[in-house]
Amino acid sequence: MILVIGGVGAGKLPYIHSLGYKDSDIAVSELNDKPVLYRLEEMINKDGYDRDAYLEALSKKDIISVAEVGSGVIPAEYDERRWREEVGRISCRLADRADSVIRLVAGIPVKIK
Repeated sequence: MILVIGGVGAGKLPYIHSLGYKDSDIAVSELNDKPVLYRLEEMINKDGYDRDAYLEALSKKDIISVAEVGSGVIPAEYDERRWREEVGRISCRLADRADSVIRLVAGIPVKIK
């Protein structure tokens, strides 16, 4: 599995396309049978989220894309802080399981694992 991380607008989707995946291969914020999941961070807020159950299902994907959410201002609202922390925690666990981790910076892929 490849974990693709980066800020909003960093070029994650064009990078996934450059690997040969088409829009029809990409699930957006939805866990289904498509090989690529884009915008994992948007799934974290949904009702019924279970990190361990998601982790197992996500580990079977070819590519997972997630926005970096921990480098900015700490949100004042508890729910926003909790969401940010959870996105960071599942990202760390996925990075540990990933075959490679690619960080997109200004559209440039940087291999960090």
